[in-house]
Amino acid sequence: MSVTLGQPVPDFTAQATSDTTVSLAELKGKQVVIYFYPKASTPGCTTEGGDFRDRKDAFATANTVILGVSRDGLRAQENFKTKQGFTFELVSDKDETLCRLFDVIKLKKLYGKEHLGIERSTFLIDKEGRLAREWRGVKVPGHVDDVLEAAQQLHAG
Repeated sequence: MSVTLGQPVPDFTAQATSDTTVSLAELKGKQVVIYFYPKASTPGCTTEGGDFRDRKDAFATANTVILGVSRDGLRAQENFKTKQGFTFELVSDKDETLCRLFDVIKLKKLYGKEHLGIERSTFLIDKEGRLAREWRGVKVPGHVDDVLEAAQQLHAG
């Protein structure tokens, strides 16, 4: 089962940085941006995370919480968050529960070898818990601005 636009996103609970547990049910009443990235501390993921960090206040004004998700362990996520000064939590999805729910595990090619990995993707969930927007196969430049604009429009009603 995976998420569908306009439909409620099934509740989930996941381990995150800052010794927290994130649950969608606890975030009801807020919009939620969940962005999936392939690997902590790699160039594209660092740029994308920095773009979200640099616009966090604008997202907060639009009643929107940001969560980053990858298959990295909590220690790698904690180090990534601290080193980059991210002001939002990163989720460790080692068992791929969220990756499968959002259907972001795809066959990828790296140096001619195929492997399963996370396709860079972002999802915007409305304050009622329904999937409002999705961006799949994301290219980092300008992406966060698109997500922010969508979050602001959704918040404005």
